[in-house]
Amino acid sequence: MRENWIDVATPDGVMNTFTACPDEGGPFPTVLFLMDAFGLREEIFDMVRRLASAGHFVVAPNLYYRRARSFSTDQTTEGTVRMFEMMSHLTNVGATSDAGALLTWLTSQPDAVSDRVGAVGYCMSGPFVMAAAAAFPDRLACVAAIHGARLVTDQPDSPHLLARSLQCEVYLGCATNDKWAEPGVIAQLEAALKHSGTRYRVEWYEGAQHGFVFPQRGSVYDRSAAERHWSRLHALFSRNLTAA
Repeated sequence: MRENWIDVATPDGVMNTFTACPDEGGPFPTVLFLMDAFGLREEIFDMVRRLASAGHFVVAPNLYYRRARSFSTDQTTEGTVRMFEMMSHLTNVGATSDAGALLTWLTSQPDAVSDRVGAVGYCMSGPFVMAAAAAFPDRLACVAAIHGARLVTDQPDSPHLLARSLQCEVYLGCATNDKWAEPGVIAQLEAALKHSGTRYRVEWYEGAQHGFVFPQRGSVYDRSAAERHWSRLHALFSRNLTAA
């Protein structure tokens, strides 16, 4: 396994980014891995490594780079307040700009297949992968939003509005116990995806809670549901990123 920290230039600064890929046999299908609100941390790095070990070039940017080169927090009251403060500065516009910078950088990487890229976003990053797919339809071949938040808003760049123009395959992994993505919200998003005509799947993880994929999330972690999500991601990326 090859792991690196690299700096990617963006219109707003320098985005420090963790990458991992197998140590031989490239170039590899590429996946953008967008973090949840708790920030880049060892738990995220392990998830990146797991995707990389399956034969991918995986790119995990620090989405908080505009305010801090390093940020991670815990689930204490103080930590949660800091997390929401950091998260409040992120936008779909900024995330799309960041994705564009990553896609440009990828074209210079010999280990990465950069013309057809996949993306997965967790929690707060669910909308970000949708926005990136809408902005770069010629580059994003598939996206997954796992227990995504803010998937329907009253803003013009709401994911449920962007969904109507998507051309890539979309996977939504939804927890049944999730105040950030209740059934009515997902129904609106699914209606928009259906209208777009793109291939998509909405899957409900019965009994799971928001954050169920993360092993360090205590009782929220659901091993069975987490393993199913891995199976779905591998299948999604295999269908869309592997050369015919």
